Amino acid sequence: MAHLHPPGARKPMSDINVVPFIDVMLVLLVIFMITTPLLTQGVKVELPKTTAKAMDDQKKEPLIVTVDGAGNFYLNLADKPTQPITARALSGLVTTQLANQSAGNERAVLVRGDKNVNYGKVMEAMALLQQAGAKSVGLITQPMPDTKSS
Repeated sequence: MAHLHPPGARKPMSDINVVPFIDVMLVLLVIFMITTPLLTQGVKVELPKTTAKAMDDQKKEPLIVTVDGAGNFYLNLADKPTQPITARALSGLVTTQLANQSAGNERAVLVRGDKNVNYGKVMEAMALLQQAGAKSVGLITQPMPDTKSS
């Protein structure tokens, strides 16, 4: 026996309305476009340009000491990474961070030095890091602009 629909009854709609989904995705896109520039942390420094290779990805966030153009020290894992810290505070914080790592899971230690800062301040930062227990210290640079024309 066939079921007949009463006159005026609608068939169920089997299409999915994607307009609300598109609206949500556009709102998320705008939010990410606005917040992404705000996520760059740290102190503004002008890095020297070199042709060095990029480092491999690390499991732990590296310790990055920044030396700005005025010679102030900053540590990315400090309580306030955008506030300058003293050499003594830098040494203490790095010692604490490096003491908490296991032998097989060593954290990278890097220095970001402004290209206009006195060379002695960058060397002072490197000496402080080695005294704090860093086995090796790397330098962060900016890649050279590609001079090849297509």
